[in-house]
Amino acid sequence: MISFASITEKVRAGQRITDEEALVLFEHPDLLAIGELAAAVNEEKNGRRVFFNVNRHINYTNVCVNRCRFCAFSREADESGAYALDLAEIHNRAVEAAAQGATEIHIVGGLHPDLPFDFYLEMLRTVRAASPSLHVKAFTAVEIDYLSRLACLSLPETLQELKKAGLSSLPGGGAEILGKEVRDQLCPEKISGERWLEVMEEVHRAELKSNATMLYGHVESYRDRVDHMRRLRELQDRTGGFQVFIPLAFQPENTPLKLERRPEYGGGVDDLKTLAVARIYLDNFQHIKAYWVMLGPKIAQVALAFGVNDLDGTVVEEKIGHDAGADSPQAMAREDIVNLIRKAGREPVERDTLYNELRTF
Repeated sequence: MISFASITEKVRAGQRITDEEALVLFEHPDLLAIGELAAAVNEEKNGRRVFFNVNRHINYTNVCVNRCRFCAFSREADESGAYALDLAEIHNRAVEAAAQGATEIHIVGGLHPDLPFDFYLEMLRTVRAASPSLHVKAFTAVEIDYLSRLACLSLPETLQELKKAGLSSLPGGGAEILGKEVRDQLCPEKISGERWLEVMEEVHRAELKSNATMLYGHVESYRDRVDHMRRLRELQDRTGGFQVFIPLAFQPENTPLKLERRPEYGGGVDDLKTLAVARIYLDNFQHIKAYWVMLGPKIAQVALAFGVNDLDGTVVEEKIGHDAGADSPQAMAREDIVNLIRKAGREPVERDTLYNELRTF
């Protein structure tokens, strides 16, 4: 029989835990003990440093051919609230970001049925032209698959065209829960979990780094979460291309998904446990991020004692999580992030997108 004590002994010896052991951690009632173990793993990997960056999000359109049941962001083209930014507006936002000291532009959007492939190439060129120092992190695996079909190119060919236009890395969105049973309930029109992993493997082969996410706290089970992380861990073993794992807390308020949620889900305990188990299980990921936009600054700060070593960045005008009901601020100043980290007893480190250290505080 697997015990928490045996898992602790294994982890402290530097050994990889199994799926069943991860399930034991999820079901273990002592949150603080799990957090202590995760914190020890993180300190071994990252010391007491906590990373953040100065970035800006550009959600270029909310028009999408998919209508995922958990999503409050997407619209039909003729629906009230639908929008698509033109290149001039995108340029202006990139110029503003550079003037504010941003090192990264984070670009994701819906799968717009009318935008040609050339628009995406020109959007990348436009952002890069705003400031040569800006790193362009753009497009989920779902968008990359869509652009490949739109351009009638293979995945490697699509990625090469996007790289030439200025694509520097990818965010990790669109993963949701990779298992088919849950995915069919959440987003049956979206690419499969297997396809998401195939796209990310090609991304890494193209020498582009990416993040990886997991949307949790809806209809999935703990076993589904572990299965999701197992698939990521296996791909990371093959490619080493994932930089950071980002669990995303489901925001139910404005979404079409009205299925009954599991009683153990939701709230800070579930958030902290999920981050801690991820830090222990994902032994081949250097970084675990508490995405303050969805968690809120206070839970994100507490997460620094539960194995987390990244708080994302200044963000500025994030729409996807906020449309779903996130009540966090739209942006956070560099000084506020630094203060949040310091008050948690950690060392703030400003980074670029690829985790090169730019400044310590």
